[in-house]
Amino acid sequence: MAYIPRLKEEYKSRVIAALTEEFGYKNVMQVPKLEKIVVSRGVGAAVSDKKLVDYAVEELTKITGQKAVATISKKDVASFKLRKGMPIGAKVTLRGERMYEFLDRLITSSLPRVRDFNGIKSTGFDGRGNYNLGVLEQIIFPEIDIDKVNKIAGFDITFVTSADTDKEAKALLAELGLPFKKN
Repeated sequence: MAYIPRLKEEYKSRVIAALTEEFGYKNVMQVPKLEKIVVSRGVGAAVSDKKLVDYAVEELTKITGQKAVATISKKDVASFKLRKGMPIGAKVTLRGERMYEFLDRLITSSLPRVRDFNGIKSTGFDGRGNYNLGVLEQIIFPEIDIDKVNKIAGFDITFVTSADTDKEAKALLAELGLPFKKN
């Protein structure tokens, strides 16, 4: 028998039924689902030191369990001393089982390690059913050894869903376990 992540199993068994009841979907295919998670990090100081991008790629690879890629600049910006084609950040796109595993680790072990944590803001929706979350420190992830970190930096996590509205996307992510703040 093949391995199925805990959150994927929970989505199939509980979340689909809960969302169908809440929004009155006629078909299982109408129920929104999590399509991908993109973890990205900009490294502004990479203009002067190219090794910082390598560190960012290495850290994102450890955190997500999938090889990160360096992102490159699209145009010249003279005031930042930036040339087109220079590496300027790192990103990872997670789909399938790795996506559910990363989300499970984020909810159960990483977010509770944030100082003074009382939920994530529900203002990060973009109007099309996607949610953006900013993490201030990479050291909240247990995969990162704090002694080997050369600089504490944050990154962005984007949850891309198949939901049409922000209300449906928030209900989906809340059912999956993301701890939104109570207003």
